[in-house]
Amino acid sequence: MHNTLKDKVAVVAGATRGTGRAIAVALGEAGATVYCTGRTTRGARSEMNRPETIEETAELVTRAGGRGVAQRVDHLESDQVRALAERIDREHGRLDILVNDIWGGDMFAKWDVPVWEHPLDDGLRLMRLAIDTHLITSHHLLPLMIRNPGGLLVEVTDGTAEYNAANYRLSVFYDLAKTSLNRLAFSMDHELRPHGCAAVTLTPGWIRSEAMLEHYGVTEDNWRDATAREPHFAISESPAFAGRAVAALAAADDRARWSGRTVSSVGLARAYGVTDVDGSVPDAWRYMEEVQSKGRPADTTGYR
Repeated sequence: MHNTLKDKVAVVAGATRGTGRAIAVALGEAGATVYCTGRTTRGARSEMNRPETIEETAELVTRAGGRGVAQRVDHLESDQVRALAERIDREHGRLDILVNDIWGGDMFAKWDVPVWEHPLDDGLRLMRLAIDTHLITSHHLLPLMIRNPGGLLVEVTDGTAEYNAANYRLSVFYDLAKTSLNRLAFSMDHELRPHGCAAVTLTPGWIRSEAMLEHYGVTEDNWRDATAREPHFAISESPAFAGRAVAALAAADDRARWSGRTVSSVGLARAYGVTDVDGSVPDAWRYMEEVQSKGRPADTTGYR
C-alpha cells in the first residue's frame, strides 16, 4: 500500500479512536494527507470521557508515512464542519476521500428496553450522533470532492445490509441508526455517481477497539485471553483490518463497482488481498449468523 494514495487528501470524521483511527492510519500508510477530526483533544475530552485524542491519531498517521492533521470538530455543529471544509479548500482545493465514522452513541443506548421505556432524550441523542453528524459532514465536504472525478465517500456502520434487515439490533434507536447508514450508501451513490464519485457503507466485524479490549481486561497483544470469558470473541478483528480494507478500496481502480452497497471489511479484504494484523481474514458476520446466533460452540474453523 506504500504511496498508493500519495497526493490524495482525506478526511476521517470520527478519527479519535477505534475504526476511525485505524482507517486514518491506513490511509496515512498509503501516503495520504489525512485530516483527523473528533471532539477529544489533549486539552479537553468529549462526553465519552476516554483518553484517546485526535492529536495522537494525527501523529500515528504521520508516523505511518502520511501527513496527519488534527482538527477538533463537533460534527453536530454545522459552523465547525464548514470551517473544516474552508480550511481544506484553502490548503488543498480538493478532497479525495471522506470517511464518516462519527458515532459516540453507545453510552446512550439501553439494550432490550422497548421504545416507550427507553429514555427519550438518550435515544434521540444517539440518533443525532449516528445520522445527523454524517449528513452535516457530507453537506459541507462533498462540494470539495465532486470537483474531481474519482472521489470516495465511506459511511461506517455496524452490520451488513442483510444482517440488519433480518435481525433486531437490541434497541429501536440503535437499530434504526445503523440500518439508516446501510441505506445512505445507496442514496448517496445516486447523487455522487454523476460526478464520477463513489459512495459505500462499510461494516467492520467484531472490533477490538480500545473500549472493547478494556471491557475484557486485555490488550491487543493478549486479546485471545478474553475468549475464556466470551468464547465467540475468537472471531474478533483488529481495527486495522477495516483500515487496510478502506485504504485498498480508495486505491483501487475499480472502486466504483462497490458504489451504493454495504460491504464488510472481510468482503473488501478478499477482493483486494488484505489480511488482519495476524495474517488471518476473519469473516465475523457469517460466523455470527451460522455459529453464534444458532447457539453453537465457538469454533472459528473456516471463518478466519
